[in-house]
Amino acid sequence: MEAIKETDFSFAGQTGFYRGKVRDVYYFDDKIAVVATDRISAFDVVLPRAIPYKGQVLNQIASLNLKATEDIVPNWVIVSPDPNITIGYNCQPFKVEMVIRGYLAGHAWREYKAGKRSVCGVALPEGLRENDKLPQPIITPTTKADAGHDEDISREEILAKGIVSEEDYTKLERYTQALFARGTELAAQQGLILVDTKYEFGKYNGQVYLIDEIHTPDSSRYFYSEGYAERQARLEPQRQLSKEFVRQWLIENGFQGKEGQQIPEMTDNVVHGISERYIELYEVFTGKPFVKQDYSNALERIKEQLTENIFNTKDYNF
Repeated sequence: MEAIKETDFSFAGQTGFYRGKVRDVYYFDDKIAVVATDRISAFDVVLPRAIPYKGQVLNQIASLNLKATEDIVPNWVIVSPDPNITIGYNCQPFKVEMVIRGYLAGHAWREYKAGKRSVCGVALPEGLRENDKLPQPIITPTTKADAGHDEDISREEILAKGIVSEEDYTKLERYTQALFARGTELAAQQGLILVDTKYEFGKYNGQVYLIDEIHTPDSSRYFYSEGYAERQARLEPQRQLSKEFVRQWLIENGFQGKEGQQIPEMTDNVVHGISERYIELYEVFTGKPFVKQDYSNALERIKEQLTENIFNTKDYNF
């Protein structure tokens, strides 16, 4: 099964390269070119097989959402010349991720279930159940680790350690709340509930920019709106639209990223099934049919688009 597992290009004027869990990043002084590959990760581990069309799905959903929120906060994107490519400003990232939660799910629920009544210094009321809507959205930041796992951190710790200045952090909070409100509106238009998500920010020429991807199934959790209240009343699991199904498959097959555990075999059927789910995510989220890119010359196409566009984006205001 064809997929883009990695790229390994070299360009004139290139100043650096970074391979993340999913993205290959090429640095060019004040710009970066990001290739969304088809790699997939879970529990901070990159799985052995790439998923056809996954990179295209994430890059195109992120592009739509960045465009839909640029009136709230400027973002890093200059141009997206290809379904797998985004070229943008080389921002200096803040060392925190702004996680925001509108519902008690995932990590926050696990902490609550264990008896904790605050997450990242934010108090939670008694009597909540898994997937309940919170009285208001809460920001539960994490550190942005260079290696290893990100960790919960409170607003007070961020300011006390000087990780972000109070002036900048106040901006990040304001942007995060406004972005979540917009994301909630966009999700509702497609019959979805934005449960929780994360935003990353950086600075470019002294100004705060929204960076990375936003509102994708890898960075966000969605519920289907239809039947949400009924399922909550019956204490039933919610229908989710996120990468959670991959994690569940791994857990059911004995893998949670812990030492000594082995990643289960990713057969062609498994890979195809994950690919189809990502395409479904795209179509439900956008309300549009997914147009598959041709894999026959994918790497050549990507290299050509990078070569043509990296040095043809000098007008940053178009």
